[in-house]
Amino acid sequence: MKKLIILSALFFVYPIFAQVKIGYINSEAIMKQLPEAQDAQRKLDNLVQEWQAELRKLESEWKQKYDAYDRDKLIMSDQTRAEKEKELVDLENRIMQYREQKFGQNGELFQKQEEFMKPIQNKIFNALEKIAKDEGYDFVFDKSGEILLLYANEKYDLTNKVLQALK
Repeated sequence: MKKLIILSALFFVYPIFAQVKIGYINSEAIMKQLPEAQDAQRKLDNLVQEWQAELRKLESEWKQKYDAYDRDKLIMSDQTRAEKEKELVDLENRIMQYREQKFGQNGELFQKQEEFMKPIQNKIFNALEKIAKDEGYDFVFDKSGEILLLYANEKYDLTNKVLQALK
């Protein structure tokens, strides 16, 4: 009896889903082939390299000061030792602040990604939206996103159409 109910439910629900047209794209593939996205990624990579170089410089400075402090701490006066320790703590705090400012959750890297990538993502979305409306798609998923797509028939892949629309 239970199987009959399930089969009946599937029989009545299937026509509803049969009319739905679903497609998908691979946004990672689109971003890799889009010149603007490649330029934006290069700009971001250059900024990250600059910031990492500055961070390495600060960390190297801290290491040198710490090594000098560690080497000489036994012959320092209490006042000099306290000054050097404060200097090390201040520099360590500066390093942590710099790291947070550049690479933190709402740091400059996040802001620059938004600044550089948002217009490109909007352009992709607008092209996708036009294709989806023109061709009657009800849903379009991103294969490279967080939505798990376990199977996709290649005939519903809209990635190339979106790339063509962007050219």
